[in-house]
Amino acid sequence: MTSPTRRCVCPGSFDPVTHGHLDVVARAASLFDEVVVAILHNPAKQGTFPVAQRLDLVRASLPAEVAGRVRVEAFADRLLVDVCRDLDAGAIVKGLRGGTDFAYELPMALMNKHLSGVETVFLAGDPSLEHVSSSLVKEVHRYGGDVSDLVPAPVLAALTELPRV
Repeated sequence: MTSPTRRCVCPGSFDPVTHGHLDVVARAASLFDEVVVAILHNPAKQGTFPVAQRLDLVRASLPAEVAGRVRVEAFADRLLVDVCRDLDAGAIVKGLRGGTDFAYELPMALMNKHLSGVETVFLAGDPSLEHVSSSLVKEVHRYGGDVSDLVPAPVLAALTELPRV
């Protein structure tokens, strides 16, 4: 008899995916049999990149050694715990860059546990990427700054197609 698949969800907007996100996904893949990168979005809000493009960018950016154990899907207007239930995921994995992230993420983790019993696993982010966020990457790039070491090549190519200030 085979044991059940240990599946986790790595949620986010991934607008765009950064090396920080990919670090967390790769490390989650070392802890779980399958990782579902859940691109959560609100259809009423327009992101920088359309959801379909975010899906493609994440898939194109996954490290080869984990790509076979990572699934990338989009979900709209749903609670994360409902996504986890539908995917039969036993855990949520979140990366933390520092204390501010922990203070923001802890109440959500406790609410998710309260609502469904699903646990949240926090992974400390790579210290060399502590300053990296999708918002900052977009802003720095918009004003002509070099973000080539913060995002994978497919994302950098997509960013270069955006208008700059």
